[in-house]
Amino acid sequence: MDRQDAVDYLIIGGGIIGLNIAITLKKRDPSASILLIEKESAPAMHSSGRNSGVLHAGFYYTADSLKARFTREGNRAMHAFCQERGLAINPSGKVVIATDAAELSALEELKRRGDTNGVALEWLTEEELATQYPNIKTYQKALYSPTTATVDPKAVTLEFAKVATEMGIEIRTQTAYEWQIGKGRIGTTTGMIAYKKLINCAGLYADKIAEDFGFSQAYVIIPFKGIYLKDSDNVSQLTTNIYPVPNLANPFLGVHYTLTVEDAAKIGPTAIPAFWRENYKGFANFDLDEMVQILYYEAKLFVTNAFGFRSLAISEVKKYAKGHLITLAKKLTKDMDHSAYDHWSTPGIRAQLLDTRTLELVQDFVVEGDGESVHILNAVSPAFTSSIPFAEWVVEEYL
Repeated sequence: MDRQDAVDYLIIGGGIIGLNIAITLKKRDPSASILLIEKESAPAMHSSGRNSGVLHAGFYYTADSLKARFTREGNRAMHAFCQERGLAINPSGKVVIATDAAELSALEELKRRGDTNGVALEWLTEEELATQYPNIKTYQKALYSPTTATVDPKAVTLEFAKVATEMGIEIRTQTAYEWQIGKGRIGTTTGMIAYKKLINCAGLYADKIAEDFGFSQAYVIIPFKGIYLKDSDNVSQLTTNIYPVPNLANPFLGVHYTLTVEDAAKIGPTAIPAFWRENYKGFANFDLDEMVQILYYEAKLFVTNAFGFRSLAISEVKKYAKGHLITLAKKLTKDMDHSAYDHWSTPGIRAQLLDTRTLELVQDFVVEGDGESVHILNAVSPAFTSSIPFAEWVVEEYL
């Protein structure tokens, strides 16, 4: 196969980012040949189909971050997409509460960020909160986000796959990247593929593929396992999402309540350091090489206690105990019935990028590339919410 037989664009990864980049490319050039390969039997088998399904509003992030820009725009775009395609949305909103004076100042910082980012937020006094949401408790006041909502993440991602197929984009499943053969060619589990431009959206494996092309030299992906404790029938009568003030020094939002699109209630998630990239349950998908590399960096983080990793790891492991997780959640509520939070949700793995030079978790999106290939290295939460404008930006800036 020579260069003229190559597809114009080859995308690795059938998650929400890869699909939206494919769609954006096709909109820009309807004549372009686009092939998306996915190692699983269908799209949305990993983080795109296993996340909380929350459409974030965009007030957690500093104004100079890509996340601030794309979350605000993405929330609107995702609402419009779901309405256009007839997908369910739960317009449940979100309440962020404080437990003491120190957290109140952090809550005020979130309001400032929201105002700067152009995100609608409303203050609720304790009295107003008690009237609207009797089971939520706060210190002096709380923040209400009216544009936060929830969707079914798997259904949404599969709908994007359907759109891509309707546009003439080929999605080839059970086809995994194996190696770079040479310029413009890769080997896969189903044979060689030639391309003019490659876009790596491989999530948990994005850094490994990027290394083959000379990128991700200062980064490695560290997986964190997230699971929720679920009340499928919403016996607790949860009516909105309830979040604590997060630690703005790390990318995790703390234990919170999520109201799903099916009106089920969840407590969580955990952010437990995983030992290999698809360490969902037991020894399934075990990979010794991955474990050795990941344990090396996790041990380094534990010893140096970079970004408070030691206490984070210990506190997260404790969350495997259902009673402990419920106790943490109860700090946000009053007399809520927690008896039906009795089973775990499907686990997900967060592909969190680590800067190996500074031993810091990278909080913003990271993209590297050149004339031949582009690599989406860090597309963690709220990447699901941000996927439409983020994909448009990647295409505009790198393709």
